[in-house]
Amino acid sequence: MAEPLFRRLALIGVGLIGSSIARRARARGDLAGEIIACARTEATRARVRELDLADRVLEDPAQAVRGADGVILCTPVGTYGAIAEIIAPHLAAGAIVSDVGSTKQSVIRDVGPHIRPGVHFVPAHPLAGTEHSGPDAGFAELFEGRWTLLTPPDGADPGAVEKITEFWRRCGAMVETMEAGHHDRVLAIVSHLPHLIAFTICGTADDLADESRGQVLQFAASGFRDFTRIAASDPVMWRDIFLNNREALLEMLARFMEDAQAMARAVRWGDGGYIEDKVERGRKIRHSLIELNQA
Repeated sequence: MAEPLFRRLALIGVGLIGSSIARRARARGDLAGEIIACARTEATRARVRELDLADRVLEDPAQAVRGADGVILCTPVGTYGAIAEIIAPHLAAGAIVSDVGSTKQSVIRDVGPHIRPGVHFVPAHPLAGTEHSGPDAGFAELFEGRWTLLTPPDGADPGAVEKITEFWRRCGAMVETMEAGHHDRVLAIVSHLPHLIAFTICGTADDLADESRGQVLQFAASGFRDFTRIAASDPVMWRDIFLNNREALLEMLARFMEDAQAMARAVRWGDGGYIEDKVERGRKIRHSLIELNQA
């Protein structure tokens, strides 16, 4: 077996992503020699112990990172600044700090100032997940065949970037590096806007009169059921994503609303050609995803 990439890996947060990393590390043996898990609530810590996801399970992030050569933040992005401030004085020289957050400019903004010389910072975003959360939700194969995007800030240590790249490769992911602002614009359209729409549609359905609402739930077709699956996602995590990527999200929302108004005009005036073209373009995107094995 290959030498573990990290002698001691500290996972700050053990929800879906954090627990999936822990399971992958347990299954392979070449990701971490020792796994330290940090969770805020006693209930979560107890469950992590029951599931045997880590060698040690701690409440204090500062204690969790002591002596770790790898640290991955796996909590909602809105918590990163406060956590970085707590752990910064306790990070070992040469340690690599990374994360799994869905917004990257905010991560660089909130974490970067706390990273002192001699500690390396390589933000990352695995494009994998489900609507479930908590330590029971994770599974070792979550990242198989999925992309992980790295957004190292200017001046990032090449060796640290390569180490995080290899970490995600061993998790089963394909890895690409991109600029943080570009990442946030791409994710705004492929992830953040679809979630915003799903939450909004489910909220609209929930606001209907009682009789109509009951029938919506009783006769829900596949399209609405797909929206409810997305809308079942963690509310705190998505609140933080929306607020920390607001500029790109609002830009994509404005473009979507313009396109939705154009579709509404086509429906109102019976422009079947316009409608058919939009549907056909959607079919092509779906077929492309299938061909890329990302469906």
